Amino acid sequence: MNSKKLYYGLVALLIILGAGLFIGAYEANGLLEHKSNTLAKLKASDQTTIAEKIQLAKNKQDIAKYSSLNTIAKSVVPQDKDQAEAVREIVALAGQSGINQLSSISFPPSTLGGTTTVKAGNGLTQVTPVKGIAGVYNLQITITQTPSNPVPYSSFIGFLTKLEQNRRTAQVESINVQPDQTNPNLVAFTLIINEFIKP
Repeated sequence: MNSKKLYYGLVALLIILGAGLFIGAYEANGLLEHKSNTLAKLKASDQTTIAEKIQLAKNKQDIAKYSSLNTIAKSVVPQDKDQAEAVREIVALAGQSGINQLSSISFPPSTLGGTTTVKAGNGLTQVTPVKGIAGVYNLQITITQTPSNPVPYSSFIGFLTKLEQNRRTAQVESINVQPDQTNPNLVAFTLIINEFIKP
């Protein structure tokens, strides 16, 4: 083998080694880039998991912190439409206000026993769902004091205040007051109040 052939052989070997080194570096770079992307995704997923764990712990603390609100809500909004209890409370509030006898307390007509009974849910009749608050219903109660049995205006105002502070009758929807013809200090009235229930 002469030196010229050896020279060309070494040059060819160097070219092959250079190409191999270049290809190997390119493949190694691609592999490192792929592993880097995988590692970045895993880190992002890990950070998301940590953030979710922190949020879950915070939510659990909030549930524990505000659990008493659920109890309060149940005690504020009655769970049933006990009409007898509502009437007892209204009569008691009237008595505390100096109104010894109300002319009438009435409720919407019931469809129980009819052939086309329409129920608002949970077997309840006479109620309408409250818009925007799921599971809460409204029962209208009409309280009347006739002109034949008027009451002092101050007693009426006291009764109205007590109704608005009562958990069953906290919202007065409409008021119709008629002063007595002979004594304007005495009034007859018709009130429509809303009782909210959450069965």
